[in-house]
Amino acid sequence: MRTQRQLRVGEEIRHALAAVLMRGDVPWPTGLNPPTVTVTEVSVSPDLKNATAYVMPLGGLKLKETVRAMNDSSGFYRHAVGKAVLLRHVPKLRFVADETFAIAHRIDVLLHDPAVAKDLQKPKRPDDEEK
Repeated sequence: MRTQRQLRVGEEIRHALAAVLMRGDVPWPTGLNPPTVTVTEVSVSPDLKNATAYVMPLGGLKLKETVRAMNDSSGFYRHAVGKAVLLRHVPKLRFVADETFAIAHRIDVLLHDPAVAKDLQKPKRPDDEEK
């Protein structure tokens, strides 16, 4: 269970990262088109020294390349977070692909499967038809 402080610091870091990505002054490697990246969540360790940022490029295109490029330039992001968020120690940043969209899609497909959909419908009662 994360504490209120971890949640608050994680949200501040998420906003700072989103602002950096929105400005567009990110040092993307040559050959990689600058993708539009969403920072969905930032999870901070209890000692506030490490932070994991969950990211997803628009449409999920070039996910591995984007995460690798962001991890390679994590010092840039750490410096930008340090300027934007007032913290005694700026946490080390690690970027990870956000899998929640894929999980949500898989659950949606399962729920719309005909074998499962019949179990989700309300059973018809005989007295309902008379009304």
